[in-house]
Amino acid sequence: MLRQRVITAVVGVLALVIVIFLLPTRIALAVYAIVVLFGAWEWSALARLSNVWARTAYVAWVALLMVLASRYAGAPATYRQLLILTAIWWCIALAWLMFAPQRMSRIAAGIAGVLVLVPAWAAVSQLQVQSSQGPSLVFYVLCLVWAADIGAYFVGKRFGRLRLAPRVSPNKTWEGLAGGLAAAGLIAMIGAKIFSAPAVTFVLLSMAVAVASIVGDLTESMFKRFAGLKDSGNFIPGHGGLLDRIDSVTAALPLFVLGLVVLGGRAWSV
Repeated sequence: MLRQRVITAVVGVLALVIVIFLLPTRIALAVYAIVVLFGAWEWSALARLSNVWARTAYVAWVALLMVLASRYAGAPATYRQLLILTAIWWCIALAWLMFAPQRMSRIAAGIAGVLVLVPAWAAVSQLQVQSSQGPSLVFYVLCLVWAADIGAYFVGKRFGRLRLAPRVSPNKTWEGLAGGLAAAGLIAMIGAKIFSAPAVTFVLLSMAVAVASIVGDLTESMFKRFAGLKDSGNFIPGHGGLLDRIDSVTAALPLFVLGLVVLGGRAWSV
């Protein structure tokens, strides 16, 4: 199983490098859009929509909101507002995870899917096109999330004792969280040098984003438990559904972009 996961991950990383750095911008954005919409299809199952027409309607609704979000993100002021609203949503998601993960409904799950997917689309599409360093920053956030995920997996597997969120994801531990943050911190220090960013500020932002990525992962797990599913799908061999691979990124990307906006990331050659 681990070998299959590694092979699939390597192939996936190579495909992402091609999409992010080598494809024309419009085609890259189209690929991102397809990924988000496929994620919406899988999320419709988490909202317990079993009818194919209901699930298709949900995907269409997400697509419409993606178009509106892209227009809304076209102006700096409104884009900042969208990012702030997204940060508020993830604070709500964290409180939900901590205090009432069992309080759930199909309507709440459907709305949550929109709040997870649409801002992530707006963030990645704007980051990809708005600066010369945009593609590199997109890839950096992915590396940060991967580092946090890998560090958490191996440290948690070896040393994990204290359950992080037993009502949502029993296998995640505080020791794994520490391992994930340590791995993310290493990537953050490398990123600060690559982007000529103020080291302390950039590392702190990156660590906050790494924590957000874990919240994103746990949030999807909460809704999978509501739907009675182990994985969001079986699209990726050894990894489950596509949504299982992007759940952390959906929280990390918009909050990273918000950090750049608030902290004046353009001064870092962003």
